[in-house]
Amino acid sequence: MAPRLQEKYRKEIIPEMMREFSLKNKMAVPHLEKIVVNMGVGEALADIKILEKSMDELAAITGQKPIMRRAKKAIANFKTRQGSPVGCKVTLRRAMRYEFMDRLVNIALPRIRDFRGVPMNSFDQKGNYTLGLNEQGIFPEIEYDKLTRTQGMDITLVIKNAKTKEQSRMLLKLFGMPFKTNKD
Repeated sequence: MAPRLQEKYRKEIIPEMMREFSLKNKMAVPHLEKIVVNMGVGEALADIKILEKSMDELAAITGQKPIMRRAKKAIANFKTRQGSPVGCKVTLRRAMRYEFMDRLVNIALPRIRDFRGVPMNSFDQKGNYTLGLNEQGIFPEIEYDKLTRTQGMDITLVIKNAKTKEQSRMLLKLFGMPFKTNKD
């Protein structure tokens, strides 16, 4: 069975986007290509167990095993050596991206204390959206009582076929992304 957001995309979002932007072909409608979830774990230089715990938490959140990221260059000020582990990341595609997006928008973001919406200006030139979260405890897969330390993460929503930032913003809004209003 297809994920709920994928069905919504096919039945509601594609016709709405075609009408809004005067697109003639369904294939020209912007779509969510992949979601990249990245955790930078600088404390892993001192203790590798911190990185392993972060990788386990990221695997629980996304449902996919993360890959370990290593430093490309040695930076003396940060006490990093080339090749030392500094973080982990997961790339979600196909049905997994829609499942994660659904949980992010409908469950995780509303659990943030004093949440007023996500910023509207986090789009890059290609129309991709990047969202930074301060803690992993907002996801229901993580037991808050068992957290030893809070860990932030970056979530990048890669949008394909978007000609402008407005098309990307409209797509995410139709998916249910809670953007901040101007009066906040």
